[in-house]
Amino acid sequence: MKNVKRWFIRVLLFSLSTFHFSFFTLAQSRTTGIGPGGRFDPIYSFQDDFLVYDEATKAYVPYILEQHADQTALSAFVDLESNRRYSLLIATQQDGYLFINAALKRKLRAGQWQVLSIDSLYRAYRTPEIFITLYGAPGLIDKQLLIAHPRSATQKPIVLRDDNLSVRPRPVSIYDDFLSAGLVFLLATHAFLFSFYRRAFLRFYNPRDLLSLRAQEESFLINRPLSSTNNLFVLNLSFLLAYLIIFVQSRNVDVFASRTLLLGSQPFLALLGEFLLLTVVTFLALLGKYVALEVIGSLYRLPSIINIHYFKVLQSSMLFFSGMTFVLVVVAYNWSAASWSASTLLLPLIGFYIARLALLYLVIRVVEPIKNLYLFSYLCIVELVPLIIGLRFAL
Repeated sequence: MKNVKRWFIRVLLFSLSTFHFSFFTLAQSRTTGIGPGGRFDPIYSFQDDFLVYDEATKAYVPYILEQHADQTALSAFVDLESNRRYSLLIATQQDGYLFINAALKRKLRAGQWQVLSIDSLYRAYRTPEIFITLYGAPGLIDKQLLIAHPRSATQKPIVLRDDNLSVRPRPVSIYDDFLSAGLVFLLATHAFLFSFYRRAFLRFYNPRDLLSLRAQEESFLINRPLSSTNNLFVLNLSFLLAYLIIFVQSRNVDVFASRTLLLGSQPFLALLGEFLLLTVVTFLALLGKYVALEVIGSLYRLPSIINIHYFKVLQSSMLFFSGMTFVLVVVAYNWSAASWSASTLLLPLIGFYIARLALLYLVIRVVEPIKNLYLFSYLCIVELVPLIIGLRFAL
């Protein structure tokens, strides 16, 4: 019995000493810093998260030392959205290579730290996480992959308690609250127009009237293009387009290449301010469309078709973008795994503008006999040229 007690005490003392050594080592790394010049504080280590590709199952499986000691390629998923403003540190004891999403990015020099800004990676890939592969000498000891935070020049060393638990915030999209409120707002604006301007609403949102080649020139909507009724529907279309732009941005598809707007990680009020700004810009652009039609129509001596042209543009835009918003929202809220890309969204837009151009050509030909070359040059100037310039500076 005494031997058993002595053996138990020795095991307990050995366990305590091992735990103390591990805790002291980690605490020391957090006190002195890691990375080049010890200028970073460790946030999270991927040493227990590495994956290897298993030929038998044709899938990635967790790294197990006894089974994968000879593996030269170790991979890991890096959560970018939850680790903004941090840095990704990579180091190998021997020369190797860094792959991101299965694409070779750079060579890793032995004993040198590679520092990658997670904000830069997020802006470059626009995905919540990326798949990193370190290729080099076999084994886990050769490779280091960590998330760290750069130290301030005036920062004092702080020893942090570590309970071997990694607590990270849940990846909640900043857009969710705003998009939900935006849907309710759009529903309210459409309900308001339907209730107080029902005649105009039924005319604008009428596919059969849109496809009709015989436009009613004496209609109150066509005769007075800048009336308060028309402007209310133009404003509602501006709300819809502004919401659609922010919605697309929330799916990690860049709308503005300059990134001066919709930068991400913004509070609700900031998104509201950008929504209002986009609404104003869109509203002025739609009114500018009418001014451009007036100017070009006067040059081509086609004053009789300007109002019909403007009405058909508004009518087709309201129908198409309302349907597009409905489809995208349904897909987003019912299929969370749906993939989003700029090409997927550009194809229906290009198809819409081509179809609208053909419709406008047929409508104008019925209203007024014009030579084809004359009409094509007019439509190219007022329809195609603004579209090409817009695509050049947007998507």
